[in-house]
Amino acid sequence: MQTGENEQAMRKILDMTRLISIILLFIHCYYYCYGAFQEWKYTSELSDRVLKNITNSGLFSSFNKSKLIALVFLIISLIGAKGRKDEKLNYRTALAYIITGLLIYFISQLTMYLPLPMVIIAGIYMCFCTAGFLLLLSGGTLLSRIIKDKLKDDVFNDENETFPQEERLLVNENSVNIPMKYRLKDKWRSGYLNCIAPYRSILVSGSAGAGKTAFVIRQFIAQAFNRPDPYTMLVYDFKFPDLSIIAYNHFLKNKHKYKGEPECLFINFEDPSRSHRGNPLEPQSMTDITDATECSRTILLGLNKMWQTKQGDFFVESPINFFTAIIWFLRQYKDGIYCTLPHAIEFLQLPYDSLFTLLRSNKQLEVLVGPFINAYLADVMEQLEGQIASAKIALGRLSSPQLYYVLTGRDFSLDINNPEKPKVLCIGNNPQKQQVYGAVLSLFANRLLKVINKKGKSKSMLIFDEYPTISVDLIPTISTGRSNRICVLMGVQSINQLRKEYGKEQADVIMSIAGNIIAGQETGDSAKQLSEQIGKIMQKRESLSISDSGTSISKSKQLEYAVPASKIAKLSSGQFAGILSDTPDQKIELKAFDCEIIADFKAINSEEAAYKEIPVIRQVDDEMIQTNYLQIKQDIQDLMASEIGRMMSDPALAHLVIYKET
Repeated sequence: MQTGENEQAMRKILDMTRLISIILLFIHCYYYCYGAFQEWKYTSELSDRVLKNITNSGLFSSFNKSKLIALVFLIISLIGAKGRKDEKLNYRTALAYIITGLLIYFISQLTMYLPLPMVIIAGIYMCFCTAGFLLLLSGGTLLSRIIKDKLKDDVFNDENETFPQEERLLVNENSVNIPMKYRLKDKWRSGYLNCIAPYRSILVSGSAGAGKTAFVIRQFIAQAFNRPDPYTMLVYDFKFPDLSIIAYNHFLKNKHKYKGEPECLFINFEDPSRSHRGNPLEPQSMTDITDATECSRTILLGLNKMWQTKQGDFFVESPINFFTAIIWFLRQYKDGIYCTLPHAIEFLQLPYDSLFTLLRSNKQLEVLVGPFINAYLADVMEQLEGQIASAKIALGRLSSPQLYYVLTGRDFSLDINNPEKPKVLCIGNNPQKQQVYGAVLSLFANRLLKVINKKGKSKSMLIFDEYPTISVDLIPTISTGRSNRICVLMGVQSINQLRKEYGKEQADVIMSIAGNIIAGQETGDSAKQLSEQIGKIMQKRESLSISDSGTSISKSKQLEYAVPASKIAKLSSGQFAGILSDTPDQKIELKAFDCEIIADFKAINSEEAAYKEIPVIRQVDDEMIQTNYLQIKQDIQDLMASEIGRMMSDPALAHLVIYKET
């Protein structure tokens, strides 16, 4: 152990070494400037004898030999020097002193050749030697005061939070591989986001402008088509036609790869001429009354977002049950000839006498409509209006000729993964009308999920951009669709947005069951939860202590979050962090990532310049739309007249006809 006595002894040795260096330099000057010392009368017989003995030792065999030996002793004395450390000092200053000192120390020899008296030359020479020696001494002392292991100048700890990421390109028949670059210590390296298990679902999150569509979703769409066995696809396009036109053009390039007869279909309520006509309540897909219940729940929850968090309440379940009865009645009437959403909406608008008369004629609906009929017969109109009016008001927002026109055709079926007729279905929303359109599109999506989740079908990819803007229960599909080769991609802005639309419990489930998480800039709970999911890495910690007695630097390692929530909140557009999943055949050890996705926007812009527009499906004018609208209303009136007339003419059913005097 180091003691105070040892330190004191070491200092004495260093002082002695430095003194020897000074004495040697003085002897050097005394020898080579002897004439000047004689004139100054600083010589003596004793000093001359000592100088003669030193000369015989060979110390002055060359001019600079003695100076070099003096310099060596000076360096030895500086090696053990300990000055008070200073963070502001640097090697540049110390080296400037040392280099200047060396130059003056050795170039001073040139003064010996000046054509001046010896006394003046000696004075100049000794001044130069002394100045050079002092500069060397000062520079060496400064070196001892520099903190050799300074703390790294990394204000935000970015370098310490880097970690190795997957650099291999891992490909399989289902994979989506996105090129990226990431930082490891102070270097940038290239790698890939290998989504080799897309059937385990993908959650793409990030605030507005984080680059979800441009950097991630676009890649999934392009690579889903550009493979030997392309995916069938459902694209929910919140800002139609941003994603739809990408999917359409990639479909055109790759449709020859599909088996069977592929189609690219569009649902566009804004422009019926560029929209296919489809019926989300197609009778063939509704085999049980539970299907009608699900359709009723989807459309009403989509129109009343607040009901999402109040499911189970009396005034929420009542209108759902009532509309279920209407849908199932139309499904059974003449094998579903009028089983469409517009017909169901118009059916709901019938007078109560006719409405309840028709519904009570179907024995299967007795349990559903019994409480409503009893309330009507008992003249409890206030309660009845509270139960039914909420459905009428909500569904009344869908009473649009354009909506009716698109929703009453049968251009396609919802089995997009049918191997014989594979389909790419693009359903377009409008942010300015998202609540109305979103409810109908939710119905399309929910019915489609039931139809495609079967064995023996083609693989399919379901892309939901801005997923919280529609009411689709994806949890069963994510849980069971993997074995049926269904890939689900959800785009959200934050977990708070999900909680607002779906409630806390369902939002937390969606966030937790996603196998692949790709997140851009987020804040709050979303960033915190993602940081915890990515996990911790071993990081170095350093501390510096400076005092009069010396400097101490302590280093340690401890587990810290690899990507802290504060870092996720500061990600730039195109920067993403998250976790990827793997398969039993292709293991990925480095699942976590914090990277910048590489996108060639010049190539993308040139590609988009060659895109074909969404085609005109059929020529549609206002007269056709209005005629269809009036025909639907007439269909319901004809149904009412026909059925009530049949019941009144049948003694077994006549008693079911309700007629209340007003």
